[in-house]
Amino acid sequence: MDNLAIYNATRKPPQNALKTIKGGRLSGYTDINPMWRIKALTEQFGPCGIGWKYIITKQWLEEGANGEIAAFTNIELYIKWNGEWSEAIPGTGGSAFVTKERSGLYTSDECFKMALTDAISVACKSLGMAADIYWESDRTKYDTQEKQSNAEPPKTTNKKFNKDTTTAIPIPINQSEVMILEGLIKKTGTDKEKFLAYYKVDKPEQMTKEMYEHALAVLKKKNTTA
Repeated sequence: MDNLAIYNATRKPPQNALKTIKGGRLSGYTDINPMWRIKALTEQFGPCGIGWKYIITKQWLEEGANGEIAAFTNIELYIKWNGEWSEAIPGTGGSAFVTKERSGLYTSDECFKMALTDAISVACKSLGMAADIYWESDRTKYDTQEKQSNAEPPKTTNKKFNKDTTTAIPIPINQSEVMILEGLIKKTGTDKEKFLAYYKVDKPEQMTKEMYEHALAVLKKKNTTA
């Protein structure tokens, strides 16, 4: 059995499923059309409900700063592989329910739908789906069109974080990760402004995945020793 069969079959989204985000805090990041994931799941396993399915296990709201409220969804994704159903593949997604805009607070009536879409994408990531977007430096390892297939990925400097990184495309953190950081900052009594200044960002939403993982480790260690 090829353990990388699903990973390699779904790792590279087609160009027409990708869009560069322009404007806002996610400007420059890559957006993946969510219907491509549905198509990829169907191609690999069969129609929804027959070859793959998901169960919504929890949906809830969390209060944020300045009157904002975030919506979250937990799911369990299941795939049928070699005639047998898999164990649950967990996914957590988040979206804004109430956001603060220039004209005031805005309430979204599609927050749970968007959180569900996000949760499916998180679960699919565990299968390797769209891996080339989330880990571009691994592309040369399997892409036969690249001449330097065994070359080490070049290090670049992340201007928003004072350390070297091999991540070619910065991935923003999602709303659930923002809430986790906010909670740990408050729980540990950390000076939020100074803590974020270390990563050269003004708010957690501006952090990349790499920054988030580092910050999470620091806060968890501080919470343990407190």
